[in-house]
Amino acid sequence: MSHTTLADHTAHAMTSGYESGQFDPLEVLTAVVDRMDECEPVINALHHRDDARSRTAAEASAGRWSEGRALGPLDGVPVTIKENVARRGVPMPSGHAWVEVPVSSHDAPITQRLEEAGAVIVGSTTMPDWGMLSSGVSSLHGITRSPLDPSLTTGGSSAGAGAAAAAGYGPIHIGSDIGGSIRLPCTWLGLAGLKPSFGRVPLDAPYMGRCAGPLARTMGDVKTAMDIISAPDDRDYSRLPRSAAEGPAGLPDFDPKGLRIGLQLDAGCGEPVTPEIASAIAEAADRFARAGAVVDTLDSFIDDGLLTDMDLFWRVRSWSDLRALPIEEQALILPYIQQWAQGGADVTGVRLMECYHSVQEIRRRSVAATAAYDLVISPVSPDAAFPAEQPMPYPKVDEPMGHIGFTMPYNMSEQPAGTVLAGYTKDGRTIGAQVSGRRFADELVMAAGSWFEQAAGVSAPVRAAMN
Repeated sequence: MSHTTLADHTAHAMTSGYESGQFDPLEVLTAVVDRMDECEPVINALHHRDDARSRTAAEASAGRWSEGRALGPLDGVPVTIKENVARRGVPMPSGHAWVEVPVSSHDAPITQRLEEAGAVIVGSTTMPDWGMLSSGVSSLHGITRSPLDPSLTTGGSSAGAGAAAAAGYGPIHIGSDIGGSIRLPCTWLGLAGLKPSFGRVPLDAPYMGRCAGPLARTMGDVKTAMDIISAPDDRDYSRLPRSAAEGPAGLPDFDPKGLRIGLQLDAGCGEPVTPEIASAIAEAADRFARAGAVVDTLDSFIDDGLLTDMDLFWRVRSWSDLRALPIEEQALILPYIQQWAQGGADVTGVRLMECYHSVQEIRRRSVAATAAYDLVISPVSPDAAFPAEQPMPYPKVDEPMGHIGFTMPYNMSEQPAGTVLAGYTKDGRTIGAQVSGRRFADELVMAAGSWFEQAAGVSAPVRAAMN
C-alpha cells in the first residue's frame, strides 16, 4: 500500500490544514474511515468503532475551526484508545471472552482530556487477554496482525493501538504498558512511542508499574498527545504534578553535545540480543556520539532470578483474576493464559513476598545503574517480530518472559522510556531503539527521540497491500 491520504498526516499537519482552510476535520475523518474499511478485515485492530459518534465530533470540530475558536493542537485530530481505558457506554472486555462483556459507566482521565481537547475518538483498540501477552492473540478478538506484514505480530499488549498507528487510523493512539506493552509494538511496527514516568499520565485504576502513553508514527505526535493526556487528575492517587517543562510549545531544542549516554546491549536476563539488532542499536548510540555525546557501555543490572520473580508475581495476580471468574467464563480465557496463570495457583504468601522484594530490587538496581547517565540507549526486544499466531516470541509457558529484560525494569523503576525506529533486519523487519531517562525526564526522552528521527533519517516502513 504505497498511496497516502489525509489519514497519514501528522497531528500538526492536520491542524495546520484546518487553520488554513485547505481541508477540514470531516475530510480527515472520511480518509480515516476509508482506511479502516480497507485494513480492518485483515489487521483486526479495532474492538469498537465509533463512526456515528466520531462524525458528530468531527462536525463540531469543523465548526470551531471555521469560526476561529479551535480548542488546541488535537481539535479534530482522529485518535484511538486501547480497550482497557474506560469510555462511558463502551464495552471494556480487557481482551478476553466473556459471557456478557462489561460496559464502562464512566470516562477515564485520558478519555476526558482527549474529548475536552476536541480529539475525534474513532474507536477502541484490541489487546490480548488481560494484557499479559506480547502479541495480538486474544480469546475475544482472534488475532490482530501487522499492517506491514500480516503474517507477523503487532506485539502487545497494545496490539490494536500499534496496528492502528502503523495502518494510518489517524496520527495518535493511546496504549498502556506494564512491562513493555507500548514499546514492543513500537519496535515491531516501526513506530515512535513513550512509556511515561509512572504517574505522569493519570489513570483511574493505577497499579504498580502500569503506565499509559501514546503510540504514533513520529515522536512529535507522541509529544502532542502527552501535552494533553498528562494533565493532572485527582482520581489517580499516584499522579505527578504537571512538569514546568511541559506545555504546548513543542519539543525543546535538543543537542547531544556533552550528554552522558549509556549503551546497553546485554539485559542480563532472558534471551540474548540477535547480532542484527545489537548492531542497529550500537549504530544509533554512535550517532549520538558523533554529535558530541559521551557514550559508555552500561553493564547489565538485572538477572534471571529477578525476571523469574517478576513473572511469578504477575502470574499470581492473573491467577487471582482467573479464579474470581465464574467457571463458565474461566473456560473462555485463552488456553495459553490459563496455563500461564496456573503457575501462580500454589504460591505461598512468603514466596509472594519474596517476589515483591525482588520487584523492589529491580527498581533499586535500575535507578542505581542509570543514575550517572542522562539517557540510556538499548534494544527494546532481543529479537524482531515473530509470527502473528504465536502468543509470545518465546512461547514456553513454563518459562519467564525472555523478551522483556530491557523494557520491564523501567516500569518498576518508574522511569520514562521511549522507542524510535532505528533500522531494519536483512529480511525487512523493523528494529526500535529504546531511549530511557531518569525519572521525570519525559521531555528529554521525547526530545532525544525526535532528534534521532531527524538525524538518522531511517525510512518509514511501508504498509502491505490489503487484499
